[in-house]
Amino acid sequence: SIKSEMSKKTFFPVRYKMVLGTFILAMNVLIDRIFISVAKEPISESLSFSDAQMGWVLSIFALGYALFQTPSGILADKYGPRRILTAVVTLWSVFAALSGAAWNFISMMVVRFLFGAGEAGAFPAMSRAVYSWIPVKERGIVNGINFSGGRVGAALSMLFMPWLLHAAGWRMGFVWLSLIGFVWAVIWYWWFRDDPADHPTISKEEKEFILKNRQHQAVKIERKSIPMSVLFGSKNMWLLMIQYFASNFTFFFALSWMFPHIQSTYNLTPAEAGMYSAFPLIFGALGNWSSGWMVDFLYRRININFSRKFTGIVGFVLAAGGLLVSVYMTTPFYAVVFLSLATFGADMTLSPSWSVCNDTGKENSGAVSGTMNMAGNLGSFITALAFPYLKDWSGSVLPFFFVGAALNLIAVFLWTKIKPEKSIEEY
Repeated sequence: SIKSEMSKKTFFPVRYKMVLGTFILAMNVLIDRIFISVAKEPISESLSFSDAQMGWVLSIFALGYALFQTPSGILADKYGPRRILTAVVTLWSVFAALSGAAWNFISMMVVRFLFGAGEAGAFPAMSRAVYSWIPVKERGIVNGINFSGGRVGAALSMLFMPWLLHAAGWRMGFVWLSLIGFVWAVIWYWWFRDDPADHPTISKEEKEFILKNRQHQAVKIERKSIPMSVLFGSKNMWLLMIQYFASNFTFFFALSWMFPHIQSTYNLTPAEAGMYSAFPLIFGALGNWSSGWMVDFLYRRININFSRKFTGIVGFVLAAGGLLVSVYMTTPFYAVVFLSLATFGADMTLSPSWSVCNDTGKENSGAVSGTMNMAGNLGSFITALAFPYLKDWSGSVLPFFFVGAALNLIAVFLWTKIKPEKSIEEY
C-alpha cells in the first residue's frame, strides 16, 4: 500500500514541514498582537494616551483585519499562497516595525489599521495552502493545529513579552518582533511551492499520495459564485454571523484588555500579569482541540445536526458562566480560572462554526466563512472599545462582563435555530 511505502521512504513527509511552517506563522500572527497589549502602560505614558484612546488603537487593528478578510482570500486563490503569504508577512512586518516609530495618536492609528489589513491575509492564504497540499482526511487535524498555533503563540508571548519590553523598550520591541516575520517570509518563498508536484524535495510516492487524495480536478463543476442578495438573505448566514460576533467578543478580550485588566485590578507586576494572562489562552487552544474532537465524535455517533449544535451550545454556556463568575473573584488566581473557562468555551464554538460554513456554503464556503469571520472581527473591534468606554461611563468593569455574558446567552438561542443540513440558498 502507498501508506506503508511512504512511511519507509520519508519519516517526516514534506507536507508536514509545510504544516510546521503555517503553525509558526499562526503563532507569529498573534505574537505581534499581544505585544501592544503588554506594552499598554509604557506606550500610554510616552504618547500620553487615555484608556479610551488606547481602546481605539487596539480596536482599529481588528477593523483593518475584518475589512480585508475577503479581498485577501480572493488574492490567495488567484496568485497562490507562496507569493501572497510572502507579500502579506513582509508587509505586516514593515508595519509592526513602524508601530515603534509612532509619535502621536493619529500616526499610531494609521499604522495599526494597515498592520491589521496586512495580517488579514494570513489565515485565508494558509487555508489555500492546506487545500492544495493536505489530503482530505488529514484536514481536520491540520486546521486544528493551525488555529491552536495562534493561541499557543499568544500564551508564550504573554510570558516572554514583559521580558522583551523590559530589555528593549516598546519602540525597539516592535522592531525585534518584525524581524521574525521577515525571516519567515524569506524561508517560505525559498522553500514553499503552490503545487506539491513542483516541490524539489518531495518523493514520488508522497506526490502521488497527495494528488490522489485531495479531491482536486476530479470533477470540474462550473463554479457559480454566490450573489450577495442570497448570502445576506440567508437565515443561516445571519445566525452564523451574530453567534461568531459573540464568540469573538469574549475571545478578543483575552487578546486585548485582559493583561491590563488583571494587572490593574490585582496590582501585579507585568511578569505576574503575563503569567496569569497566559492561562486563558492555553485553555483556548484546549477548547479548539476538544471541540474539534467532539464535533467529529458526535457526527459519527448521532448526526450532523446534533454534532454542530450541541458543541456550539455547550461552548457558549461555559463562556457566559465563566465571564459572570470571574468578576466576583477577589484573587487573581480564581478570576483567571473562570476567565480560562470562558475562553475555553468561546474557542469551543470555532470548530462547529467553521464546519457549518462548509456544510451550508459547499463550494462557496470561502465566501460564507469569510463573511462570518468578518462579522466576528467586528465583534473584536467593538470589544476593544467597549471595555474602556463602559468602564469610564459606569466606573466599573461589571457592565462589560454582563454584556459579554448576555451576548453568549443570545448565541445559545441562535444555535437552536441554525440548520446545518440546509444550504445557504435554501434557508
